[in-house]
Amino acid sequence: MAISTKYNPAETEDKWYKYWMEKGFFHGKVNPSKEPYSIVIPPPNVTGVLHMGHMLNNTVQDVLIRKARMEGKEACWVPGTDHASIATEARVVAMLREKGIKKSSLTRDEFLKYAWEWKEKYGGIILDQLKKLGASCDWERTSFTMDPGYYKAVIKVFIDLYNKGYIYRGLRMINWDCEAKTALSNEEVLYKEDGERSMLYSIRYKIKDTKDEWIVIATQRPETIMGDVAIAVNPTDERYLNLIGKKVIVPFINREIPIIADNYVDRTFGTGCLKVTPAHDLNDYEIGLRHNLPVIDTINDDGTLNEKCELPKFFGKDRFAVRKEIVKDLREAGHLIKEEEFVTRIGRSERTNSVVEPKLSLQWFVRMKEISARAKNAVANDEIKLYPAKFKNTYSYWMDNVRDWCISRQLWWGHRIPAWYDKDGNYVVAENEEEAIKIYCEKYAVDSRQSTVAQLTQDSDVLDTWASSWLWPMEVFDGFKDDSLSNGKIDASKNPDLKYFYPTKVLVTAPEILFFWVARMIIAGYEYMDEKPFEDVYLTGVVRDKLGRKMSKSLGNSPDSLELIKQYGADGVRTGMLFSSAAGNDLLFDEKLCEQGRNFANKIWNAFRLVKGWETSTHVQPEENKIAIEWFESKLNETLTELEDHFSKFRMSDALHTLYKLTWDDFCAWYLEIIKPEFGKPIDEVTYYGTISFFESVLKLLHPFMPFITEELWHELNERKADDCIIIAQWPTAKSFDQKILRQAETSYEVVTQVRNVRNTKGISPKESLPLSARAGSNEISSFIPVIKKLSNLASLNFVEDKIANATSFMVGTQEFYIPLEGKVDAAKEKEEIQREIEYNQGFLNSVMKKLSNEKFVSGAPSQVIELERKKKADAELKIKSLQERLQNL
Repeated sequence: MAISTKYNPAETEDKWYKYWMEKGFFHGKVNPSKEPYSIVIPPPNVTGVLHMGHMLNNTVQDVLIRKARMEGKEACWVPGTDHASIATEARVVAMLREKGIKKSSLTRDEFLKYAWEWKEKYGGIILDQLKKLGASCDWERTSFTMDPGYYKAVIKVFIDLYNKGYIYRGLRMINWDCEAKTALSNEEVLYKEDGERSMLYSIRYKIKDTKDEWIVIATQRPETIMGDVAIAVNPTDERYLNLIGKKVIVPFINREIPIIADNYVDRTFGTGCLKVTPAHDLNDYEIGLRHNLPVIDTINDDGTLNEKCELPKFFGKDRFAVRKEIVKDLREAGHLIKEEEFVTRIGRSERTNSVVEPKLSLQWFVRMKEISARAKNAVANDEIKLYPAKFKNTYSYWMDNVRDWCISRQLWWGHRIPAWYDKDGNYVVAENEEEAIKIYCEKYAVDSRQSTVAQLTQDSDVLDTWASSWLWPMEVFDGFKDDSLSNGKIDASKNPDLKYFYPTKVLVTAPEILFFWVARMIIAGYEYMDEKPFEDVYLTGVVRDKLGRKMSKSLGNSPDSLELIKQYGADGVRTGMLFSSAAGNDLLFDEKLCEQGRNFANKIWNAFRLVKGWETSTHVQPEENKIAIEWFESKLNETLTELEDHFSKFRMSDALHTLYKLTWDDFCAWYLEIIKPEFGKPIDEVTYYGTISFFESVLKLLHPFMPFITEELWHELNERKADDCIIIAQWPTAKSFDQKILRQAETSYEVVTQVRNVRNTKGISPKESLPLSARAGSNEISSFIPVIKKLSNLASLNFVEDKIANATSFMVGTQEFYIPLEGKVDAAKEKEEIQREIEYNQGFLNSVMKKLSNEKFVSGAPSQVIELERKKKADAELKIKSLQERLQNL
């Protein structure tokens, strides 16, 4: 068979992915004889395309699921997408705008028809892209949060929580997205890490019934002045005690408002006086409730000012345009005392990035304090473990300060709230209109034959997207189907898939949705299954560019994921992503990492070409080959032990680095070099088949990280049946290993490296055989002498009692080695080099001695630091002594 000189990723990837799919290797099913291992994908938005964060997240999941599959577990990785109410509706509205159609000109049903058409056309793109990455998802179980069954589940849960008293409708201050024209939950309001620059305006208000007395307030939002209903000061602030109870005049509209005292006011911020605008600030609203103040809402849903602002020139103008105008007016009228720039936290919509407007609104809420108690304790008690553990405190803080969740959204795309209203605003909650009429008649003692009953109207709002995805680990297994929800709990005995695969094993996701999604899934899991939804949560870091900037379209620093795969191969990109992705730490992505991944794949391919190019014979196995096999057997088992520890702690990057070293250094650089026969000569059969076995083990360990090249080589290394694939091959099990042989190998390879260094520095050809002598005494290389002789091209390796004159020497551990150089090098030049080395080491020793003679350093430094410095001193002294002896012997 002609072996290609170069690995072709594209050809290999398409071939094997198609084959795995045809054979159903990705599909998980109930199997009592196997341990279940299930993962649910964090469902990407149907608006999404594969970006670097998805690449990292899904590579990690695929590594875990492939390893579990090879371990003989019933692996099931459930994929799917989220309907993403705000983002999808915005895309559809934009698409309609391009066609000259306004959303306002359509009925709800007409709009939803367009939305579903858009979803069918674009909604599956990201899942198809995941296949290019090699994601071994159970595509037969692909879910969508607005599938008919899923839709019913969401509605059932809403009704159930309403009946339990967890869901209520109320007039409260909420976050409003003026661009999307919908309410947002607190978690959907984002703040830039370093804050944003804003202006603080100091404005004076005339005190009523005085000739020339004023009070000065500081505000970021002068456009809300027209909604002012009071000025608040701190009751302990002596500057304003005499003003409490008096009235001031609001500029331009001449409204009289009181000066009140409230402990909320920060005496040190601005002027220590706060304008109170209950309609446009959450804290102002709370002050208003305490002091029974009126509420004047001057801003429309789209962010423009309305008639309540009392200034016609501002009617219908955007809030930020009004800000500029009113600042100008205040300045000209002499009311603007000072303007100063400062950095503050400005809330922005997670979906549209527009500045969030606090707004008093009638919305639907979930009472969170009671329902989240078990979820809080689950993480606190490590029933669910977070990796890295630092996020445990973050989670606990959020749970301790959890606020009621606003779940209604003023959109059409999504799960419509199952509430039904009469013309007076009375309402009932029901699964459908027929059920609503029945409940309404019972609740309000109405005769079902009355015509007014037929006029019940369903709520036009939809639910927050997260109010559907929090059911994901249950509903992907049809958890709420048919009559499984009884007495407010799911009866899993009626659902074999749910009973078998729930709880899932691990959730791999990003820290930024720890509260959006992770915490809420935990809440829902305990509420409906009396069980956690997953055992572990692995939180990946944010993918940033090499300058540390978060990747984004606006910065243009995010590479095209599919182009990366095309250029470097899926295996190259997967390993490139994981080379520097420690759990919870941000990944500084550089395309060179993918290049390193591709080079790694090529290294494995070239090792395969080398091994398959050997002829075999029945001649006796050379001693060095026997030693190499014994050593690599131990090295493989040591690596397996280390690897399992990394996996158990979700140290994915460390696991990959461990395998990289095993493959590149131990297998390719050392093992294959030891056993490689002379050019044109055969290798003994025992070594050859042992090598094939080792190669197969290495491929198995690499498979979760590099699925395509490992599957290709698995079939090339040995003749196999077509469906005897590495994807279902047995994962190697760690056995005991010989620490002694591993130590001897490490020492011996250092000897080989030192001999090669001598050749390089002295200009001695690798083809010239050299004698090597070692001082008798501590001997850590006895078993590896044949290996050292072969790899170093030694004519002999002897043990001597005394030093050897006219020889270069080097230390490995505590043992000194000599290579006679008489006639091979220039003695005078050699003396100069040794003298320079002595001077360098003497300088190093002096710096160490200076530290150790410093009493402040010795008394203040940790004991391990002092010990390290003493070791440096001893090593330097030994090195200098050895160099001086070499100099004397020349």
